[in-house]
Amino acid sequence: MIKDEERKWILCPRCHAKTRTMIRDDTVLKNFPLYCPKCKGEYLISLSEGKIRYLDKPDD
Repeated sequence: MIKDEERKWILCPRCHAKTRTMIRDDTVLKNFPLYCPKCKGEYLISLSEGKIRYLDKPDD
């Protein structure tokens, strides 16, 4: 079983709420469509080495 301290939530770049996606330290995502259920926005992200890069930034 994976410990909670090894996982964390990806936050929405617009409203900063938790999304339904959790990542671990060794997670790698490329061109991943991230959906936020709170603001109903969809954003394209890439993740490697624990750093999230937003490829499709929200208009604030």
